[in-house]
Amino acid sequence: MVTLEGSGKPIHEALVTSPQIRRVFSSGEDGRFEIDNLRPGNYDLIVHLGQLSDARQRVTVEVGKTANAAFQLGIRPVREHINVTATGTQVTAQESLQLVTSVESTELITRMSPSLGGALDEVPGVNRRSFGPGNERPVIRGFDGDRVLVLQDGMPTGTMSSSSGDHGEPVNVASAERIEIIRGPATLLYGSNAIGGVVNVIGYGNHLHEHQHQTLSGNLSASGGPANGMFGGSGGFEYGHRGWLLWGGGGGQRTSDYQTPVGRVFNSATDSRNTYAGFGKYNQKAYFNLEYTFGEGSYGVPFAAEIHSHGEEHGDEEGAHNSAAEDAEKIGIGWRRHNLRGELGFTHMPRFAENFTLVLNHSDWNHREMEGDAVGTEFFNKQTVYRGTFDQKQRGNLTGTFGFWGMHRDLRATGEEALAPPTVQNAFALFALEELTQERVKWQFGGRLERNGFQPTGLVDRSFTAFSGSAGFAVPLRSGFTFATSFSHAARAPGLEELYNHGPHVGNLTYEVGNSDLGVERSNGVEASLRKLAEHFHLEANLFLYHFSDFIFLAPTGEREHGLAVANYMQGNARFWGFDGRLDAETARNLWLKVGFDSVNATLTDLRTGLPRIPPRRVRLGLDFRPGRFSFEPELALASRQDRTYFDETETAGYAVVNFRSSYAIATSHTTHIFSVDAFNLGNRLWRNHLSFIKDLAPEIGRGVRFGYTLRFF
Repeated sequence: MVTLEGSGKPIHEALVTSPQIRRVFSSGEDGRFEIDNLRPGNYDLIVHLGQLSDARQRVTVEVGKTANAAFQLGIRPVREHINVTATGTQVTAQESLQLVTSVESTELITRMSPSLGGALDEVPGVNRRSFGPGNERPVIRGFDGDRVLVLQDGMPTGTMSSSSGDHGEPVNVASAERIEIIRGPATLLYGSNAIGGVVNVIGYGNHLHEHQHQTLSGNLSASGGPANGMFGGSGGFEYGHRGWLLWGGGGGQRTSDYQTPVGRVFNSATDSRNTYAGFGKYNQKAYFNLEYTFGEGSYGVPFAAEIHSHGEEHGDEEGAHNSAAEDAEKIGIGWRRHNLRGELGFTHMPRFAENFTLVLNHSDWNHREMEGDAVGTEFFNKQTVYRGTFDQKQRGNLTGTFGFWGMHRDLRATGEEALAPPTVQNAFALFALEELTQERVKWQFGGRLERNGFQPTGLVDRSFTAFSGSAGFAVPLRSGFTFATSFSHAARAPGLEELYNHGPHVGNLTYEVGNSDLGVERSNGVEASLRKLAEHFHLEANLFLYHFSDFIFLAPTGEREHGLAVANYMQGNARFWGFDGRLDAETARNLWLKVGFDSVNATLTDLRTGLPRIPPRRVRLGLDFRPGRFSFEPELALASRQDRTYFDETETAGYAVVNFRSSYAIATSHTTHIFSVDAFNLGNRLWRNHLSFIKDLAPEIGRGVRFGYTLRFF
């Protein structure tokens, strides 16, 4: 039974998962749930519901007997997050060998950002690359572009955000139930290019529940603030009846040019809209669902016209640059995306597999680079991805997931900055991820064999076949601590842009020269993690070291074309190492200390120089005071000076920024309401993001406040 903390009232539609059963159940109108036909043994039951805390119990099932368990859910700062991105099935972040962080919808509403990168910038190990607020993209441990894979409900978005600093990832974070981030190589399940990590945006639809339920549930959210004229909202619903599910929703968001301590940044406004609808049928042994998503919007690219005209000859006064930018023609990007996704699943299968899931996802992406009212360059990217996954039956202590994956991509560009020829890319992979659970130690090992082929019009075809693999273990220590470590070998085929681009690329501030002779980029990495999750304490501390051979990078030649530095794609050896983590501790009743930290050092070892746009060391120090339904969270964000730079890259100074959040939550057995206030950069501090392509021209946003409201009913 699942009840609400304090009132004892039953909670409807709470999700119940178990790592041993690998299925999802839900509580009924009376708060009760029942799981039948289990083998005798120990089972970990984890109950989860949106904004409320997670609860966990271990239950022992004996032959011919019924085991009972009671759960109470409330609102707490420390949660045992359930994630699916690490292994493809439900598992807790504490038990996962991969480093997974979940950001729930309640946190996203207070971090409301016009882009995905801005919403995740506070996660340890995650920064944001930008060419203005409309195209911020996550950077994980210094890895950017094609080395970080962005997914939506477990499948690639099909956009082109990895190829250019001014291309955004148009994900409406207000429409997300949660976002899961894997730090470190996640190449086995999702693709050979996920060397840096994976960001998986999980929506309110039923893609990952894989179970039937009844009645109506949904969500509403709204946010706004005067600092950059931001306002937006989203909503969605899910209705179940006799095994059928119907869901839909949408949202939108607009911002105006943002203000800094030295004035307005011209042409930094954003506008986006999205909608989705789907249906599915679920029974005891099979299910299917189908969903259509549409999104469109636009955003400005600050200083793009000035850079295009004058290269990188920047002065020192932001006001002078803004004046010149306002006189120049506006350059912006208008985009639209159609996405159709279908999923077919079978459960309780005979013989070797317990479950089978087949997902097919087709994305049709188009964006136009606008120069005033004229279209300068237009990109068309059509991508079809399929993935079949088997959850094998448990054999003693051994369980696992294996399957196949494929992709067909058709890229075409027209206009002045059509840097690569029309190209077709085909890929296919086989993968397996196995877990062996002993009395105290959990072992995990797996591999992925992937082939990528490129067929450009008028240029040489290339194909690459590479193997990626990993092995690791997790062991419980005294006092509730867990130690996990892993070794990974990852192989990434060169990206289409790295092979074939040739011409001026303002989005990367270079005149790019591709190299069709590039080989596979390989890395060997070691990670170690110490974790503890208790009622009044949460610790996660991670160390990592990656050595790369044939690392692909842009090497400046010292020449200039079209006002931009000429750079060739080349390969060499590189090393990434660092640490990240967080600490949450209840120091007094209802008073929590919260600390987050990260550091990364990235070096091209052949040239003995740092790599471009590597984030500085950061520390976040905060308190979380929760008297009753209120929460008050002051925070100090600190960053060091970044003077380890790449050739002519500009150094950035350290900074200290003060933020403050507050919220008021109301929870009942069928609804949760959260009212929130997010005040940021209270000291109006002038600071620059080292990962910004325009950090020489524009500092980050100044003092501001956002207001948010979210409702979830179930």
